[in-house]
Amino acid sequence: MMEEIYFAGGCFWGTEHFFRQIEGVVGTETGFANGREDLPEPTYEQVYTDSTGYAETVKVVFDSEKVTLEFLVGLFFKAIDPLSLNKQGEDEGTRYRTGVYYTTDQQRLAIEPVFADEMSKYSQPLQVELLPLKNYYPADEYHQDYLTKHPDGYCHLPKELFRWAREQKPSR
Repeated sequence: MMEEIYFAGGCFWGTEHFFRQIEGVVGTETGFANGREDLPEPTYEQVYTDSTGYAETVKVVFDSEKVTLEFLVGLFFKAIDPLSLNKQGEDEGTRYRTGVYYTTDQQRLAIEPVFADEMSKYSQPLQVELLPLKNYYPADEYHQDYLTKHPDGYCHLPKELFRWAREQKPSR
């Protein structure tokens, strides 16, 4: 059974490549989510101004018979700094905020305990949004599968993290 979930993890190039490594993930797509509704289908250049409210986001399609949503969210927390507001690595701005955007109440209920567990590890509040998906628009083709096309391209995530993600065995 295929499901979709949306992750904002800073620059979407690395976030997309990270999720592509995980067994049970059958598709990824870079795009922009949860921005101003009066600005449909924003361009990268518009989002880059930080005036649109959109976050660089990765749509993740996964086979829920092979991998759980909880497992994916748990791995997501390994790929971000959950205490950093509007900044991941060297990338700064509201477009680089972190978040998980769900599409059903069932997904929210599954995700909330993972957030609670993560929160218990820190004395500071998490700076990771947990919100319903309000809107989403795919990025231009140039941004799709960027690190597959450009293996030495810029990424705020260490390459070792991609290898680590490939080694994780999904829980079902």
